[in-house]
Amino acid sequence: MTYDDSALTLALHLLQIKAVKLSPNAPFTWASGLKSPIYCDNRVTLSYPVVRTFIRQEFVNLLMRHYSKPDVIVGVATGGIAHGALVAQELGLPFAYVRSEKKSHGMQNQIEGVVNPGQSVVVIEDLVSTGKSSLAAIDALREVGAEVKGMLAIFTYQMKVAAENFEAKQCPLFTLCNYETLIHKAIEENYVTEQDRASLKEWRKDPQAWSDKFQDVLK
Repeated sequence: MTYDDSALTLALHLLQIKAVKLSPNAPFTWASGLKSPIYCDNRVTLSYPVVRTFIRQEFVNLLMRHYSKPDVIVGVATGGIAHGALVAQELGLPFAYVRSEKKSHGMQNQIEGVVNPGQSVVVIEDLVSTGKSSLAAIDALREVGAEVKGMLAIFTYQMKVAAENFEAKQCPLFTLCNYETLIHKAIEENYVTEQDRASLKEWRKDPQAWSDKFQDVLK
């Protein structure tokens, strides 16, 4: 398999600064209760100027490669806000962001900033798992009449359900790095062993079954 050089570079950055942690034998527990061999917190990247700048420039390159320049850059709260603002600044474009839900007070906004009907937008996200929360932002933008060109994200777990959800919403998704690339780099750099590869691949194919199996082992 051929891996993109920029994605490999980002994978190494994420591993080095511990924005992504891998622990196939002592998995993490997600908020949903799911057991997982990977934990990703891309907010950590904001504390490292070299990594932050690399992500900004790769987002700009990816955007210009796949979309024409939009009218507005929109971030998804909260992880996509800072990165989206950096991309907007680099391109000299307006910026707005989408909350997970409408505020219960004031103007009850879900979209913060100015997005007018008919304006084209590219949405910036930090992480895609199932795609549910990311696509909720797409729905909110379409409801106000925005033309959503697509979404860019730092990282995706490459879950099958996410691909199906984005296809159903007819929203193109492009990412700077993905699970396959990260695992390849993690093995190459000795963050995990070659023996861990099968378990890590099994998790991506069916996270729930992998979690259930691990739970059974602990009993």
